[in-house]
Amino acid sequence: MMKMMNKTAFAFGALLCASLMRPSSAFAIETAAKQAFLIDFDTKTVLFEKQADKPMPPASMSKLMTAYVLFDHLQNGSLDLDDEFRVSRNAWKKGGAKTGSSTMFLKEGQHVKVRDLLRGIIVQSGNDACIVAAEGLAGSEEDFVALENAKAKELGLTNTHLVNPTGWPDKKHLMSPRDLATLADRLIRDFPEYYPIYSEKEFTYNKIKQGNRNPLLYLMPEADGLKTGHTSASGYGLVASAKRKDRRLILVINGLKSMKERSNEAERLMRWGLREFSNYKVLEKGVKVVSVPVWLGVSRRVAAVPDENVVLTLKAGGQKNLKVVVRYDSPLKAPVKKGQVIATAQIVVPDQEPREINLYADRDVAKVGFFERIKQIVKYLLLSRKAL
Repeated sequence: MMKMMNKTAFAFGALLCASLMRPSSAFAIETAAKQAFLIDFDTKTVLFEKQADKPMPPASMSKLMTAYVLFDHLQNGSLDLDDEFRVSRNAWKKGGAKTGSSTMFLKEGQHVKVRDLLRGIIVQSGNDACIVAAEGLAGSEEDFVALENAKAKELGLTNTHLVNPTGWPDKKHLMSPRDLATLADRLIRDFPEYYPIYSEKEFTYNKIKQGNRNPLLYLMPEADGLKTGHTSASGYGLVASAKRKDRRLILVINGLKSMKERSNEAERLMRWGLREFSNYKVLEKGVKVVSVPVWLGVSRRVAAVPDENVVLTLKAGGQKNLKVVVRYDSPLKAPVKKGQVIATAQIVVPDQEPREINLYADRDVAKVGFFERIKQIVKYLLLSRKAL
């Protein structure tokens, strides 16, 4: 009898459709940037992309990886902010003002604390600071770059290959916009204690004050990072982040013709993303989505709940045409354990891939005793016979 009951339950598995709303397509937008990528930090929803996976010269935007490696060593305790590195002749010659490159204006032979080098790299974009940090941490630029490429692989940056810690032009030194956005995301998530350095607007060293080159820090109160880049091969680029209330966007643009164009495009795209899209909590962690019948349980039903908040990024007002479909076998066979997968919810949004999540039992449901089982089985058989 029990075997027959399970087959019947499977054949008549329950289906619940809750029409919660369906968004229209995202507004179209264009950009003068050769490459661009705009993504929501929390939901990973891509709002705009243009050649997002094509490897490109990243220029100084690749200094994000130099900082990541330093932050990683600070976090694991193998490096301290007060550690000092000596400025080699190599660092002074290759990264100094005489080369016409971005510089911290370090002097050969002086010792510089890591806390200052970080600001030299992040705020001033100093090539000399990058080389000093690379040599001090790994012994040479080459060995430091090996650490960078290993970390890139670990982070899943599939279109990244670095050949120096500075972003100095080299045809083999490449990153894609998506990889840069992923790296920015990991900097923010992995190092909340160090990330605020990216919002500092100026830094003074050796009595020379320099301003942060990130234009959004001066144009948008929401902006708090990250890094500009420019070479003749790459054009003008920017990896930027802006947070409005609880919502953060990450933007990557590159291949622009001037600082002004970079500034205008970055502000326009970032404001568009913040204005035209919103995040909506579709399902809430631990809150019942549906009540599932239980066969031979001490409770007749058990709540199916998500184990995380489900948040979607949609065009503002676009939650009006979103559909959630919940599927489960009915009834469940007792015993049921808390945390057991008992249903799935498929979230369907136009112009997006459907998202499917598991739903879990919110509590244990024990199996009834022998006599109660007999009673329920007999009752079921009598009801089934009457229905014939």
